Order: sequence, then structure tokens, then C-alpha cells
Amino acid sequence: MAASKTVGNVSEGRDSILEPLSLPERPGCTAPPDNSMPVPCLLCTESCSPAEKEALLKHMVLEHKLVISDVKLIADFQRYILYWKKRFAEHPITEFCSVIRTNSEGPVERQEDYFLLCDVLPEDRVLREQLQQKRLEAILEQQQKERNETIFHRTCMFCTEEFTGNRSFLLNHMAKEHDFNMGLPDNIVFCEQFLDTLQRKLDNLQCLYCERTFRDRTTLKDHMRKKQHRRINAKNQEYDRFYVINYLELGKTWEEVQSEDDREMMEDHDDDWSDWQDHPVCAVCLFCEHQSETMDRIYSHMEETHGFDLHKIKAELGLNFYEQVKLVNFIRREIHQCQCYGCQDKFSSKTQVLEHLMEAKHVMALTEKHKWDQPQYYFPTYENDALLCALSDSESESESCEQRKDIPVIAEDISNLQALKQKSVLNQLLKGKR
Repeated sequence: MAASKTVGNVSEGRDSILEPLSLPERPGCTAPPDNSMPVPCLLCTESCSPAEKEALLKHMVLEHKLVISDVKLIADFQRYILYWKKRFAEHPITEFCSVIRTNSEGPVERQEDYFLLCDVLPEDRVLREQLQQKRLEAILEQQQKERNETIFHRTCMFCTEEFTGNRSFLLNHMAKEHDFNMGLPDNIVFCEQFLDTLQRKLDNLQCLYCERTFRDRTTLKDHMRKKQHRRINAKNQEYDRFYVINYLELGKTWEEVQSEDDREMMEDHDDDWSDWQDHPVCAVCLFCEHQSETMDRIYSHMEETHGFDLHKIKAELGLNFYEQVKLVNFIRREIHQCQCYGCQDKFSSKTQVLEHLMEAKHVMALTEKHKWDQPQYYFPTYENDALLCALSDSESESESCEQRKDIPVIAEDISNLQALKQKSVLNQLLKGKR
């Protein structure tokens, strides 16, 4: 093993779960958009700051009866508006927008025409895709810049230790010493702003997970420790802009993107598996370095040697494939950090952890699902963990899939779907007017 090298106050040789890990194998960008530029109305001289986007949209609906569809899916609202303001100055609005007449069956005096600008128009769809592509390129450029940065300097949010060099040193420290995992450094972008956001909440005596406010810092710390709230809320969309995966495909969460990737892999019909046969991958035990080339042997080893029965746990808890993945990654991580996953006691070596698991009978102590059923455990603890490839869906899921095969799927006419979409968008925006 290479000698440890010290950078700032952190030793590169220190063990951290955020560093790339591998199980033992046998031989053989730019900154965020400028929020100072005003955003003009498409049809008059009114303008507002980007922060007042909702007010501008309301103005265009009330004053000009103009509705923009799926505004949240526009990557760069400023450039989008500027583009269409120029186009509206060149040609009539009816050349670009669908016209929706309200109260069409009522009295003429109550009828109104609204204009809908949406991606059904090829020009609008191309514009949105181009803006998305430009933003993704900027995000990836910023990510690479932060990866290579060596002038990072910041104090830990939970102690007084300072870190210089690269952001990964601080993130690794918080994960290992304070059990606060923001995610892999390479998956984060605008890290300084992310840390500023979290620090601001702590300064306001807010819990980073439930965001409750407390009377003093000591009470806040006790709450986050006892409630296991020393983490961020994955459902809080305020944090989405700090994770690269949320920029990959506009309008989709990372779970949807990963689900689509899984389906694409299943649809790959390439039957050439010769490279797998030439280089067999061995699965490694969850608790020791024992390896086996078949899953049955590794399962038998874990049950006979360590008293751990993964099949029994899966059946008792009714785990689906993704829950099994999170469970395996959780156990891997706890063992790697020399911590008992049953009672959270920490030890100085993996050997002591294994002895404790057996003596305290905590090997099968996995009833508290909230400890491991968290989004962070979707990501492998070890990059080459072959055990993850052998996990399978539960029988109940297979039965459900068989039952769903008999349910008919009825195709809808595209024009009808688009009409429904337009009415839905318009109805939502007109609620404020009424």
C-alpha cells in the first residue's frame, strides 16, 4: 500500500467510505445563471428579475392571455424568453401558439381566447433541447473544475477542523467523523453553494433533515443525533441543483433516470458473453474476505460461518430488488467503517466488529428498516461488488408482474392527449385569476 500523504489537515491515507473502494479480487462549468439580468415580458415593455418569474408569468396570463407550458422544464428561462420575444416581434403570435377558447359553448361575451406556447411546436421543442444541452455542458464543465480544484478552504460544519486542497477532504471527513454523508464528491456540483446552504440552516438552528427550528445549538445537535437526522432530506428539491444526475435528463428524477437505464440494459439482446466466461467474477462475503464463484456457495458460507441468511431476511421483510441492493450496501458500509449495523457501536477493527456481531447476536438484527432504506445506499459501497448482480426480485413481485401481463393497454390518440394537456395547463394557471 502506498504511503500516506498529508494535504491540509487531512491525510490521504485515511480510510473513508467516500473514496472509491474495491473488494479483494483473485489474480489472473461555468457558474450558475446570472440572476441580475431582467426578464422581459414577451408582448410588452414590462420586465422583472429572475426571482420574480412567477409574477411575470401571471402578468402574461392576465394581461396578454399567454400561457407557457411546462415552465419548470425550461433549463434557461431568461434565454428562452429573450428568444421568443424576438420571434414574436417578427411574426404574429398565432404562428407559434395554439389558441384555446374558454367557455366555447357559453355566451359570446364570456368567451376568451388564450394562447399556449408549448413544445408541441417543433421550434419550441428544439429550443428547449438546446438550452438543456448547453446547461448540461456548463454543469459538467463546472463539475470537472471542482474535481481538479486545489484551492478549496473551509471549516467543518460540525467541528473546528479546517480543510484545504480539494473539497473531497472535507466531505470525507464529515462522512467518517460525523456520519454526515452528502454523497460522493464526484456526484456533487456547486459544492461551495451547497455547503453554504447547509451552514445557513445550522446557523438558524434548523435540523438539516426535518428542518425544525430549536432554541439552541446543543438541543439541535442532540436532536440530529438521537433522531438520526444527521443527513439531508432526499425529497427536498432545494438540493436537486447540487447533484449532477438531476441535470442529465430534464424533468426526470434520478430514480426515473436509473429505472430507464435498467430497462435499456434488460432490452440489450447481445448474446456474446465470452468475456464474462474468460474472466469470472467472484462474489465476496459480506463479513470476511471469503470468495466463491457461485452464489449458492457464498450464501451457504455466510449462513454457516456467520449465521446470516439473506434469503430468510428477504422473505420476512418482503424485500424487492432495490431494497436488497440498499441492504447489502448498508451492511458493506457499516462493516467497512468498523461499526455494528445492529446497535451502531463502533470498534477499532473489522475483527472486533465480527466478534461483537456473533456474541451480541446482532447478525440478523435488521428490523429497523429506516436505518438502511435510504437513497444513499442505492450506490455501491464497493465498485466491483459481484454480490449485487446476484440479487433477485421477491416471489410476490414476480407474481404481480405475471398478473399485470393480463391487463390490457389502450392507446390514446395523440391529438386528444395534447388537447387534455393544454386544458390542464390553462386550468391550473387560470385558478389565480378566478
